[in-house]
Amino acid sequence: MTNRPRPSFSLNSAAQSRLRKKASTTSASSSLRMSGDDTILPLPPSETNKRPRTWRNGYSAVLDIGSTKITCLIGKGEPNGSLKVIGCGWRRSAGVRNGAITDLQAAEAAIRATVGQAELMAERTIDRVVVNLSCGHPASRLFNVRWPVGGRVVTEADIRRVVTEGRVQATVEGRDVVHTLPIDFTVDDTEGVADPRGHLCDTLKARLHIIDAASTALLNLETVLSRAELKMEALVSSPLASGLSVLDADERELGTTVVEMGGGTTSFAVFGEGQILHTAQISVGGLHVTRDIARGLSTSLENAERLKTVYGSADLSSDVEDEILTVELLGNDVPHFEQISRAQLGRIIRPRMEETLELVREKLDGAGLGNAASGRIVLTGGASLLDGMRPLAERILGASAAKGRSGGPAFTRSVRLGRPKHILGLPENTAAAAGFATAAGLLSWAASAERPFGDVEFREAPPSGMLQKLVAFIRDRV
Repeated sequence: MTNRPRPSFSLNSAAQSRLRKKASTTSASSSLRMSGDDTILPLPPSETNKRPRTWRNGYSAVLDIGSTKITCLIGKGEPNGSLKVIGCGWRRSAGVRNGAITDLQAAEAAIRATVGQAELMAERTIDRVVVNLSCGHPASRLFNVRWPVGGRVVTEADIRRVVTEGRVQATVEGRDVVHTLPIDFTVDDTEGVADPRGHLCDTLKARLHIIDAASTALLNLETVLSRAELKMEALVSSPLASGLSVLDADERELGTTVVEMGGGTTSFAVFGEGQILHTAQISVGGLHVTRDIARGLSTSLENAERLKTVYGSADLSSDVEDEILTVELLGNDVPHFEQISRAQLGRIIRPRMEETLELVREKLDGAGLGNAASGRIVLTGGASLLDGMRPLAERILGASAAKGRSGGPAFTRSVRLGRPKHILGLPENTAAAAGFATAAGLLSWAASAERPFGDVEFREAPPSGMLQKLVAFIRDRV
């Protein structure tokens, strides 16, 4: 048996010149070098990256209700893919503790003032808002659901049925489902299908990420909005919204955890495979640091907040021993002051911030998400702006508690501070602040023509006639 000679191909000089000229305009990161040749061929362009982002018509309004501040943004999507804010309002929060409504009257007044400021700037009134979810102890669970299709083409109705089945499985007394997020689908033996519509299969499987919260807390939230003459258009998880505003598409694909450090709570969301895979929340935040300072130095909460914001540091590695601060003490008929070092202030702040980050690390390592939770950490929220937070987070969150086979750390997480991206019109002094990441993400969610992460909404109008009701009853059970 003889070996058949392999055919050889060659390009003429003109063709080689065209290829080399085209290759010179293509970056090395998006090109491929052919073996045995100096010719650089560009990788095929991604059609996904070519598609412009689509926005809803008209304006959208969002409300970020936090324990330290309440923010309202009014804006719309621009043809170039950016978001433009035309109205912005924020006020010190009232009637909110650890993300939950505790005083309806105080919360109503704060919301009215915040929305009124945004309406005045936007020169228009609003009556519907997308609101952040931080109340009701939000919980995150994953479900694997099967649905028999019977060898026919998968339709939109099949997707809604398999999602409905997941919601039924997730039903817990006293809690309401807020998000139903399909991670991916399996069409018979084909895994990782993003959209199964049009596929032929016998069995459709879905991995669903469901986020729920306590029903009574959500009812209280709706009540205070109703008293402020607002209708809640949608609820969006706070760390999910932050992830929309501070992460790139590649970060959401490769695995990134967004840690939202608020005043009353600290929450995080793990992104991977282009989806949100897990969320969790702990009832510790920046306000706990303020109270620690007030108790430790016998000063007022207002003075403690000022000391934390202006002079506070979570990292004691820097030399701050020589800086002296003056603190006004409580409980004196006449003003009485005491001097402390900045390092002494830091020694009060650091234990609470270490506790917060250690709780986040424990929940993150215990989530069982593997490589998805091994990516970088992005810090957002007002408490993340505290001086020294990044180096402290790198030491505590940087190394996973999981161990590899060799007994060493399985991976190392890098840490960065998150800032809202692709949003125009925020006030100059807040445009780069991590404290506005949630509000910016809420606006992105509200203005999008398609719900991010494939969130399935259940807002169909109920069947009206008797025949339609009968058809719907049979469809949902067959």
